[in-house]
Amino acid sequence: MLYSKCRLPAWAKRGAETGSPSRIQAPAAVEYRAGTPSESGSGELVMAVLFRRHRPWAVLALAAGVALLVGAGLYAWLLADLPSLDDPGSLYTYAAAPSNKIYDRHGRLLFEMPPPHTGSHSPVPLAEIPEALRQATVATEDASFYDNPGVDAWAIVRAVWINLRGGEVLSGGSTITQQLARTLLLSPEERYERTLARKVREAVLAWRLARNYTKDEILALYLNEIYFGNMAYGVEAAAQATFGKHVRDLDLAECAMLAGLPQAPAYYNPLENLPEARKRQAVVLDLMVKHGYLAEEQARLAREETLHFAASPFPIRAPHFVMYVRSLLEQELGLERLEQGGLRIDTTLDVDLNDTARDLARYRLARLAECNGRWTDCPPGGHNVRNLSLVALDPQTGEILAMLGSPDYFSARIDGAVNGTTALRQPGSSIKPITYAAAFRSGELTAATMMLDVRTSFVTREGASYVPLNYDLQFRGPVRLREALASSYNLVAVKVLDSVGVEAMTGLARRLGISTFDDPQRLGLAVTLGGGEVSLLELTAAYGSFANGGRAVRPVAVRRVEDDQGRLLWAPDPGLGARAVDERVAYLVTDILSDDVARIPSFGEGSVLALSRPAAVKTGTTTDFLDNWTVGYTPELVVGVWAGNADNEPMRDISGISGAAPTWHDFMESALKGHPAVEFQRPDGLVEVEVCALSGHLPGPDCPHRVRELFLEGTEPGETCTMHRRVAVDRATGL
Repeated sequence: MLYSKCRLPAWAKRGAETGSPSRIQAPAAVEYRAGTPSESGSGELVMAVLFRRHRPWAVLALAAGVALLVGAGLYAWLLADLPSLDDPGSLYTYAAAPSNKIYDRHGRLLFEMPPPHTGSHSPVPLAEIPEALRQATVATEDASFYDNPGVDAWAIVRAVWINLRGGEVLSGGSTITQQLARTLLLSPEERYERTLARKVREAVLAWRLARNYTKDEILALYLNEIYFGNMAYGVEAAAQATFGKHVRDLDLAECAMLAGLPQAPAYYNPLENLPEARKRQAVVLDLMVKHGYLAEEQARLAREETLHFAASPFPIRAPHFVMYVRSLLEQELGLERLEQGGLRIDTTLDVDLNDTARDLARYRLARLAECNGRWTDCPPGGHNVRNLSLVALDPQTGEILAMLGSPDYFSARIDGAVNGTTALRQPGSSIKPITYAAAFRSGELTAATMMLDVRTSFVTREGASYVPLNYDLQFRGPVRLREALASSYNLVAVKVLDSVGVEAMTGLARRLGISTFDDPQRLGLAVTLGGGEVSLLELTAAYGSFANGGRAVRPVAVRRVEDDQGRLLWAPDPGLGARAVDERVAYLVTDILSDDVARIPSFGEGSVLALSRPAAVKTGTTTDFLDNWTVGYTPELVVGVWAGNADNEPMRDISGISGAAPTWHDFMESALKGHPAVEFQRPDGLVEVEVCALSGHLPGPDCPHRVRELFLEGTEPGETCTMHRRVAVDRATGL
């Protein structure tokens, strides 16, 4: 058998047990062959003798083996999983994910969207970082930065001594290189451990950094990756969050303020604790003087400078639109890609138009709130309108040009974070153009068709009686459909829907992009008066189809998305879809909605619905004044406005013409100012025929009033009016 270890003979054991030294002398030569022990156990004796003769070397070998094993264990425990950093580019893979940036159509930043669970991060070249900020950082964090090997040897010795004494290794005193190693290369859990092991791992990484990177590279990485508070990583994000400006534009006082933040970002946050931030700034300036970066006079002037801070650490423009875009990105690219950061998102929004919408909304709401019973047309306590939303699109492309979800996104009082352009609301009469479009498309009804606006009862699917009323509770007798739509008569709209069928109307609505009209059986005849729910965005896009000649409009918010290398990741399809409605029908609806004369019976002459150029428009008001709407368009712009309260509290005595319409009018005039007026182009297949103004038939010889009306070719009237007849009257008797 093979001997795995030497065993002392029994007598040797006894000697060892009694403590008496053995006096056995080693033989001059002993032959030993492993596996062939002598019968008397002489093999064991030989091994014992050899072990005794070479004891010092055996001990040394054993100690070396143990040390090797311990060292290997320590290495495996402490250092084996650390990156070597031999590849100079490898360090950059550990950098925090850069923020996603959302821009308007002209390249103006709307929002820097930090990856989830991180913060804002916008790396910049070292050349863009002011020298004062670099010097302030070195003076404050690591005065020997340009001379040390990346580690503070005395700090490590101190940590070992504290550890041997059983104390806690505190942070502090780390070099810039060590801080960078800790920030980039240690896990979040290990980063905050106060142990000797963490200190050693950090030091090894710092040494590797110093060996593989220049001082400028290390300083640039540090300044771009370190946390400055206010969810800002790196000096560019910190400058934006703290001062609302680029880091390249910071002066000495601002640089000193930022340089003092990394040691305790929350405590020294100037937006929350300015007195302590000022004290910290003074310390930084003193250190800059101490290390020869500043003269005392320069430091004094910087200490006395009045600083101006950002209004918000997270500046955002068009917040409802930004959140809408973020949701689209998550759906299209996935949350995982969004979290990687580094995206440039170019959107369709014109931030100037969006700001105009916000300002007009605030102005209109202030005017409505000012009334407080002082105006003769104001109810006691005012109109109780706290919210107003607006969306503007290009009907030729579907691009969203403005999206105002509320006048103040951050106001809890008005539920400002609710996006009124995407919330579902009852549209009131603003849905009627779709009903009339379905009717004209069928060819059974025309703009000249006469219907009686008289009290009428309809039977619902449930067998109940439904009696719609006009907004003013009046009836007007015989009216042509042109006037009925332009002046928004409710009862006639229900008659038109009853004639064409709910399925035909809701089917057209779906083709126009209204996704909520998916169950005609549920909606019934009341849908033409706003009985269903729609979003302002989808309804405005549907009107865009009338503006562009009948093609479906899909709202588009994003033009293109690129990664941080400029590679295209997503470019949405154009927002102009297939033809949803006959272009002749679209023009006919437009012609009616832009007819200032036809709307006079309800809105009077020179109403706020009239613009300085051709424009089609429709208002809507729901029962109990919960919602009022105005949606209208020119060939190049379609705009929808909603007024109401996000919490569904009723307004008081206010309609689409008095609530939403003034903002629609002012926005349209402002947005189109300086643009030439564009006429709606009449397509082929429409004919203009003179008809009796009352009956809508071809005028007879006795018809007193005649008008010219548009018809789809083949639907023009063939009958002659018989409502007017010339009769002889005896002047004496009147008979």
